[in-house]
Amino acid sequence: MNDYPAVDREPAPGHYGRLRVRTSALDPARWLTERAPGHGDFGTVAGVSAPGFDAYARVLHPASLDERPVRWAAVAAAYKREVPTGARWHEVVGMDLDYHNASEYGLPGVWDEHPAEGPTPPAVAEALIPVLARHTATPERCWFGLWHGYGRWDFGHVPTFVTPERDEVLLSGTLADAVSPVSLYEFAELPDLWWPHDRAWCLGGDVDLVSTYIGGSRELIAELLAAPDLETQPVAPGDRVG
Repeated sequence: MNDYPAVDREPAPGHYGRLRVRTSALDPARWLTERAPGHGDFGTVAGVSAPGFDAYARVLHPASLDERPVRWAAVAAAYKREVPTGARWHEVVGMDLDYHNASEYGLPGVWDEHPAEGPTPPAVAEALIPVLARHTATPERCWFGLWHGYGRWDFGHVPTFVTPERDEVLLSGTLADAVSPVSLYEFAELPDLWWPHDRAWCLGGDVDLVSTYIGGSRELIAELLAAPDLETQPVAPGDRVG
């Protein structure tokens, strides 16, 4: 894993970490913006990722205990539950949707922090990158979308492209560069969208979600579902997201 310092500084002009901010020529994102109705609708797996792939996976963001990752399955087992495909976090822990405002939450010895809402957490991204790299011919040439509304840095002057979920700033770099924004700030958001130039797959997340969704070949999804460092589920493109 890359060891990025927990610093807090402004991005270099035209960059977000090592990713380059594209201020013109948004054509690489056009395939994500020009979708036929019913293909990748808002609030669906393909809306968060992209339509048209052979298979899809959901990658669950871990909860934590004393800042160590905890799988949803371990939490569910402590409550004598399971994690069915498509389960939402509040269902796993038996809380209502307002769990963030609960005065007390967690289960001693099992979990004390909810899964991270937002784009892919850096530790999950680090586990994903080598798998994704094996399933594209262009890992050194990738594209990324970052929601312009995260607000920590001013992207108001940068043109955006529109997906069913958000307005995104277009970034470019290598696949490994996807985690480089944490070199700016420990809690910097990673891009919501990642895709290689050959469009072999597309990864999508969102500020309101505790999961990342990936569309790709059946071979890629099978490898993700078997990856020991990830907690994943098979999903369909039209499945609703939490």
